[in-house]
Amino acid sequence: MYIRFLGRPKPVGLNMKTRTLKSSILVFLIATASLAGCLSDDSEKEESNLEDFVIAYSIKDDYTNVDENPQRLADYMSEELNMDVSLYPIDSEGAALQALRFGNADIAFMDGGAAWVGWQQYGLDAIAADQKSDGRTYYSAHAVVLKDSEIAAAHLDDDPSTDPFSLMAGKTSCHTGWLKSAGMLLPMGFLIGNGYANVIGDANDVESLRSTITNFFNEDASIPDSGTPYYSYSGAVKCLSEGVGDVAFAKDSTIASYCGNEDATTNEAWCLPESDYILLPSYGNAPSHPVMYNPATSDADTMTLVQNALVAMKDSTEGQSILSDVLNTPAISATTATEHLSSYGNLIEDVPGISAYYDTKFTINDSVTPTISNIRIAFEMKDDYENPAENPQVLADFIAEQTGVTVTLYPVTSEGAIIEALRFGNADIAFMDGGAAWVGWKEYGLAAMAADLKSDGRTHYDAHAVVLNGSDIANAYLDDDDSTDPFAMMAGKTSCHTGWLKSAGMLLPMGHLISQGYAPVVGPQDDIESLRDTITSFFNENASIPESGTPYYSYSGAVKCLTEGVGDVAFAKDSTVSSYCGKDNASENADWCLPESEYILLPSYGSAPSHPVMYNPATLDVQTRTAILNAMLALNDEMYVEDYPMQGQNFTGCYSMVSHQVDSTSPQSACGDQILANVLNTGGLVEVNSQEHLGSYSSLISAIPGISTYFDSKYEIAE
Repeated sequence: MYIRFLGRPKPVGLNMKTRTLKSSILVFLIATASLAGCLSDDSEKEESNLEDFVIAYSIKDDYTNVDENPQRLADYMSEELNMDVSLYPIDSEGAALQALRFGNADIAFMDGGAAWVGWQQYGLDAIAADQKSDGRTYYSAHAVVLKDSEIAAAHLDDDPSTDPFSLMAGKTSCHTGWLKSAGMLLPMGFLIGNGYANVIGDANDVESLRSTITNFFNEDASIPDSGTPYYSYSGAVKCLSEGVGDVAFAKDSTIASYCGNEDATTNEAWCLPESDYILLPSYGNAPSHPVMYNPATSDADTMTLVQNALVAMKDSTEGQSILSDVLNTPAISATTATEHLSSYGNLIEDVPGISAYYDTKFTINDSVTPTISNIRIAFEMKDDYENPAENPQVLADFIAEQTGVTVTLYPVTSEGAIIEALRFGNADIAFMDGGAAWVGWKEYGLAAMAADLKSDGRTHYDAHAVVLNGSDIANAYLDDDDSTDPFAMMAGKTSCHTGWLKSAGMLLPMGHLISQGYAPVVGPQDDIESLRDTITSFFNENASIPESGTPYYSYSGAVKCLTEGVGDVAFAKDSTVSSYCGKDNASENADWCLPESEYILLPSYGSAPSHPVMYNPATLDVQTRTAILNAMLALNDEMYVEDYPMQGQNFTGCYSMVSHQVDSTSPQSACGDQILANVLNTGGLVEVNSQEHLGSYSSLISAIPGISTYFDSKYEIAE
């Protein structure tokens, strides 16, 4: 039985940044299995996470040299990880990407180009990379010129006004071949990205790179085919050495490899003395083969185990042999995608048409088909909608059109019912309040895939303590003296809360004060009423904990409480003061407001999340939830227009910002922006994961006494 790790899906993006490929593939697939696996004697979690480990590899039908058989790698990893390790055949880099995307594969030892695609377009990450012969996990790309050239002189003259790269314009270039990394993609990405060369032709067509090269350099630019004299690294430098070109593009070791031998007779026949070649400063690095994985389908602890096992191969005789014979590397180093791929990516993304090129090269399918025939959305529904545009059925219909499967609504009456629906597989996704989402995440293993945006484009608001300018708390904050702690000085003061168990007005500030040791819990740790005693003990008996409808209730009420001298500190969200007291026309401010400058916001101690889209990783597979996520994010790409001028005509209907077409047949309510506004009450949706969206909130409210019991009761969650 195989059980895959479940986690955050990554959407299929519209833009792809890639790099060139090499031929070899090694894909490692990790699938979790029954809970009987044992990885170590001192870690119960490690013992229960994995039992089976699958390595996908481009396997030959027969190995003349048995030492090259990747089964040796499987056997070695089996011994090191104390798991059953087997081989899974795979035939292309595109297949590797698809396997990682959809959770069929968990690790891939991939070519740099494919890894770049996976990182940028599908959210993959790296845990390791193989080393080159000199111990590095990359090589640097350089332009090479002859020392007596004007380009060399501009580089060597220590005059920043003489730019050697600008002097390349009109010269004859020597490339290693069409779409080669160091010989074409990296230098042209640099020249285009830094404004030396302009793209000539269609920016979405990789063939435009050819005309871009000949326009910036000249028509004689050497772009050799395989098998011709000037092909490859040696060919490019030969092109320069023989006077065919003025600048060659190669990697850092090229000159030394071909023309730098101690015995000059072993150098290539076309070589000049090594000192005649000048390498301009490197503009980027080409990475070695990284080991990629999908954070959405992998457990972090397991990735650490695999990373450690790969890195440790160099420390044993058998491991060294496998590195040499099977993986063709002296060692493997730990890394991340950002560390390993960024330099390359920053250049390659500026090459015209590179995304479309790799789409074809990798045979990447941008559509993700759900594995289930009916997607169910848990939603609190009305019996009747006076405004049909607010009916969530339009949301269901939109997702159905995007995914190609039936989408139905599962009626619920409460946040607790939503949690139950996701827990027991009655619904697949749901939009939830932040508090309920936290309960679902921490107690029932639910996860977030997306979140709605607030009016300012954020997926959260920050919680702050507000005090008056000139108060001792404000002075302690503003005096640049670390020994005067404004939060410690709140003890004994009168606090103004927004209401009982409100997020920014009570739960977040009290979670901060309790967790940081300012306010000890008074009363039983499992009773929410202990929070009231904790507040009055740390502050004082006059703490304002207003009920709905009273003067000091809500965000405005808390700041009003502070303003009118009832309290010494108010707890609110980041926009509260500016919303009520920060109008350009002071007459529009609340009548109780002081000048906005009189209010001092202490540093935020946490964030309250917007409404996330939650799902159950145990019941919703990666491929399906990726399709759902893509469909929901597509809401952002449509807007309703009236008399929109395009191609000499005016159009009314749903305008696609992706295809730049207008659907004039669908009703206005079916447009993405209308669904967001009318059904979801937001300006947009963005991809998130549970930790980044709920983590700050969780770290604070977890400190509140009895909060889990309270939420269980509030949401009527049945065990």
